[in-house]
Amino acid sequence: MINTGDTAWILISTALVILMTPALAFFYGGMVRKKNILSTLMLSLAILAMISVQWVLYGYTLSFGPDRGGLIGGLDWLGLIGVGQDPNAGYAATIPHLAFMMFQMAFAIITPALITGAFVERINFSGFLVFILFWSTFIYAPVCHWVWGIGGWLRAMGALDFAGGTVVHITAGVSAIAVAMVIGKRKGYRKVPMEPSNIPFTVLGAFLLWFGWFGFNGGSALTSGGLATSAFVVTNTAAAAAALTWMLVSWIHKRPSVLGLSTGAVVGLVAITPASGFVSPLSALAIGCIAALISYYAILIRMRTNLDDSLDVFACHGMGGITGALCTGLFAEKAINSAGANGWFFGNPGQFYIQLITVLVVAIFSFLVSFVLAKVIDAVFSLRARSEEEEVGLDISQHGETAYSA
Repeated sequence: MINTGDTAWILISTALVILMTPALAFFYGGMVRKKNILSTLMLSLAILAMISVQWVLYGYTLSFGPDRGGLIGGLDWLGLIGVGQDPNAGYAATIPHLAFMMFQMAFAIITPALITGAFVERINFSGFLVFILFWSTFIYAPVCHWVWGIGGWLRAMGALDFAGGTVVHITAGVSAIAVAMVIGKRKGYRKVPMEPSNIPFTVLGAFLLWFGWFGFNGGSALTSGGLATSAFVVTNTAAAAAALTWMLVSWIHKRPSVLGLSTGAVVGLVAITPASGFVSPLSALAIGCIAALISYYAILIRMRTNLDDSLDVFACHGMGGITGALCTGLFAEKAINSAGANGWFFGNPGQFYIQLITVLVVAIFSFLVSFVLAKVIDAVFSLRARSEEEEVGLDISQHGETAYSA
């Protein structure tokens, strides 16, 4: 039976999560050079449009449709046939099936948008569109079904991922590394200045992401009751803890920067995502602090390599998601969510090993398939913009526009 309170909360949460994609566009856009701001915004906004259509046509049925061997959903809901106003008891018994579909669509949109930070300032837009469509079909849909779909093999094994640490952040973060390896470094990388052109844009994006994340995690309860409230509280707690930790660590190394505090908040949000429906506020504090330290030093390590993951998608989202998924196996409590499991610190070490297997499987699968897709698409369509296009900037060369008149 439909519960109007639950339905209202899911519709609000869906709107909050959709807001996160333009928020991400600003978060990324502020960190690139002036000549590439519009092209960076365009990547996220184009994904919002394209995946909205893909999800309706076939993405949803591949992700959540009736199970086929634990690996993928069937085509029963192709074009949303059979997905209507009545609830689907298997996924959410108190809201319309269409509401659940829309909520999950918002996740399917922002996940590939996260990857774009790895290849900004040098991506060929047409090749990019092909890559994202294939990535969403051959990586996001299967992993989503494995972890969240009824009959999915990782779900059946007992993997816990309340709101997407594995499905969203590990897939995106690890895939970012693969694409960055294929596409290569930006022209002039480490030879010419590549400073952020608009840090206020990035700060605006970060705190709109923080705002939207309450729908991301709180909405994943799929009800408007106590579990949503608990997820709401731990989301804010982990973000705040990570922001403070990042600020203090950067202060020790040099000085506290607004860009660092904003990045730390996002890392905390990433890390609490898989655990948000299973852990207490005190555990969320620990998760936020741990994730900030790991991601901060992951960036420092990456900077010593030749890999140009432009906006450190792997360090922030990949490592943040891995940290959160593993911490779920440590800090989860059935007292918080009876549908979950206890973690190692609450008497069940087996849950940590389940989380570890899940992380390894999803990371390896995402990397290998992304690398192959990127290689093939680069050979056929070209993922890399031409040298002269990159030199003048993608705003002009790819889109014929400039962000600023002077």
